[in-house]
Amino acid sequence: MSMRISSGILLALCATACGETKTDHGALAKVEAEQRAAVEDKGELICAQGGSGDFARVCTIDRETTADGLILTVRHPDGAFHRLLVTKDGRGVVAADGAEQARVTVLADNKIEVALGGDRYRLPATVRGPAAAPSSTAP
Repeated sequence: MSMRISSGILLALCATACGETKTDHGALAKVEAEQRAAVEDKGELICAQGGSGDFARVCTIDRETTADGLILTVRHPDGAFHRLLVTKDGRGVVAADGAEQARVTVLADNKIEVALGGDRYRLPATVRGPAAAPSSTAP
C-alpha cells in the first residue's frame, strides 16, 4: 500500500514539474544582447561581398592605433581586406589607402554601413549631430 501512495505522489510531482513554463522576455532579450556583444567582441561583423545583397556575419575586423588614428582592417573569408581610418570630424570612416572612396550611410543611432569597392560592411558607431544625416559620403 505504501508503494502505491509513494508512486502516486511521485507521479503528481512529475506532472507538476512538467507544467507549462512562461517565457521571461526581459531575460531572453538580455541573453540575446550578451550574445551579440560576445560576437562583436570576437571581431566578427556583418558584410556583403562583391556587390552581393546577401549580408552575413563572415568578415572579421582588426583594430590598430597608429599615428594617423584608429585603423580598422576588415577581412573577408577569402583573404581580401579593406583598411578604414576612423575620423574625428564626424564622417565616420574613410578609406585608409587605395584610390577608392568609402561611402558611409547611417543606418541607426548605433550603426553605419560602409560601402567600398563593391563590398559593404555594417559597423557599430556613435552617431551625433549633423553627421547623423541619413546618407553621408566620406571623401
